[in-house]
Amino acid sequence: MTHDTHAGRSNRDLAFLALAALGVVYGDIGTSPLYALKECFNPEHGLAPTRENVMGVMSLVFWAMNFVVSFKYITFVLRADNRGEGGILALLALVRPHGKVNTRRRTVLIGAGLFGAALLYGDGIITPAISVLGAVEGLPVGTSLVPYLSAAILLVLFLVQRTGTARVGAVFGPVMVLWFICIALLGIRGLSADPSVLGAVNPIHAIRFFLDDGLTGFLILGSVVLVVTGGEALYADMGHFGRQPIRLAWFAFALPALLLNYFGQSAWLLHHPAALQNPFYALVPPWALYPMVAIATAAAVVASQALISGAFSLTQQAVQLGYSPRVTIQHTSAKESGQIYIPQVNALLCVGCIALVLGMKSSTALASAYGIAVTGTMIITTLLFHTVTRERWHWPWAASAGLAALFLVVDLGFFGANLVKIESGGWIPLAVAAVIYLFMTTWSVGRRRLWAIVRENTLPFDLFLPDIARRKPPRVPGTAVFLTSEASGAPPVLLHHLKHNKVLHERVVIMSVATTDIPLVPVAERIESESLGEGFYLVKAHYGFMETPDVPLALLQLSEELRSEGKDTATFRTADTSFYLGRETLIVMPKSKAKPGAPAPRGASSSGEGIGGLPGMPRWRKKLFALMARNAQPATAFFQLPPNRVVELGAQIQF
Repeated sequence: MTHDTHAGRSNRDLAFLALAALGVVYGDIGTSPLYALKECFNPEHGLAPTRENVMGVMSLVFWAMNFVVSFKYITFVLRADNRGEGGILALLALVRPHGKVNTRRRTVLIGAGLFGAALLYGDGIITPAISVLGAVEGLPVGTSLVPYLSAAILLVLFLVQRTGTARVGAVFGPVMVLWFICIALLGIRGLSADPSVLGAVNPIHAIRFFLDDGLTGFLILGSVVLVVTGGEALYADMGHFGRQPIRLAWFAFALPALLLNYFGQSAWLLHHPAALQNPFYALVPPWALYPMVAIATAAAVVASQALISGAFSLTQQAVQLGYSPRVTIQHTSAKESGQIYIPQVNALLCVGCIALVLGMKSSTALASAYGIAVTGTMIITTLLFHTVTRERWHWPWAASAGLAALFLVVDLGFFGANLVKIESGGWIPLAVAAVIYLFMTTWSVGRRRLWAIVRENTLPFDLFLPDIARRKPPRVPGTAVFLTSEASGAPPVLLHHLKHNKVLHERVVIMSVATTDIPLVPVAERIESESLGEGFYLVKAHYGFMETPDVPLALLQLSEELRSEGKDTATFRTADTSFYLGRETLIVMPKSKAKPGAPAPRGASSSGEGIGGLPGMPRWRKKLFALMARNAQPATAFFQLPPNRVVELGAQIQF
């Protein structure tokens, strides 16, 4: 049912991975004490720090953390792994190819999953901004300086991304261990003022709070949700550590430290109402203020790094699953394939984070924007998880629906409480998600229709190969590799080459690269090959959605496999190989002039062909798709082809 790739490890390895998980997985939720309780008693709520209110809010905090994180994510959602990998796109990949559901429902599920992924980009912009602002606000400086100091810290953080996380990653765990120890000690200091606040573990306090405060009590959930903002992050990072270390780190370290701090802040508020301005730093003794700000800032940087790295991984998955154009993916570690850097994503996140910091100026203002992204993703995860329990795990309907309904009651409660924040900032992650969702769906639909056009212009092998045998075109030494998305016949780029150059290489490889719905493909299952006769080979390379294709390496593997079968492999050496790529030039024609099958306009490249038809898309969306296609990373770099061995043949597509 599930796959934990780290199962069977020693206790020492488990402890080491749990320590590492503290740094990567719990950075987001770990820095929530900087602003969460402060937002619950924000003056705009009109909630005085009376004993009843403090006990009620603290009870909500306690049960929110234990229900959402401990019960929903740690106990259940972590079990829905895709070959050990987690995250909403991994969950979507589980749902996408399976399930006996009608097409409309599947489409809705996929659309919901994509929007949930888009919301995570909004989270990736807000988390660094609010975490760093919350840490720097502890400094006794003018409030006007806080945004600029925070922006400077974020700028440095984004500038160092190109060096990779391997160097700074080694200190993530120790930094967060120090952070959790410090917040636990601060919590104990606060509890010494009034240990009776521990009675808030009794849910009756939360129930009374709702009954006494009515609408205000419900709207407070919009701030309470800030204590569970890292739930989706721990699921997304499961593949790096496995379920066991994440669970151990949560129950043995993160959860106790967080609860101690929240209880300590609550106890302090009961006797120091002035602490409402910043309950977290109110617990810090004056002599420890500057060291604590430094530690908090370091923890905020760790939390930010985790979200930035998560955005890189999410983008790589989107590219491989066909929801994003090719982007520049740089591997920053020779040992860890998951450590990547994407300049385009880094630049966009940098601009977004700094704009939010300078525009919103305080963690309180940003808190209004935070809850929508988190709760929206929580709802979508619940819906996808329900589908997995029914269609992959075959749970009884009552058990599956009952658990999903329980999750949704809480998720929708948090989401509903955040709806009132849309005007004051909640629109920001929704707008970001809407734009990214538009890009992802436009690319997905456009590529599918382009592939359909390529298929229509592909000549079946049972027609092409007999023609080659009959015409016997001249053959030149070496190997030609024709990369195509459709391997059912001779692709247009091969037909163009033969038409214009009237010559073929001794050996011709028609190669397609397929992305599977699992994260990593075993090396033994990477290559499929078939000899078609007449010196033609059909090769298919399989990659997981968390891998970057490497065509020369795949050909090297093919050579080794053929060598093991006693066949000549000299012609598959990269130095003797030419790679032929097709590059489509998309031309959006005026509506009255766009005709399927129309010839290429005057001035078309001599190596190009006119291919008509990309029906069913509005003209504005066709323009957007064409813009995305023009700005996609060249296939030469994406497939790691040697530039001096690549030949591109153009095709103009009117639509």
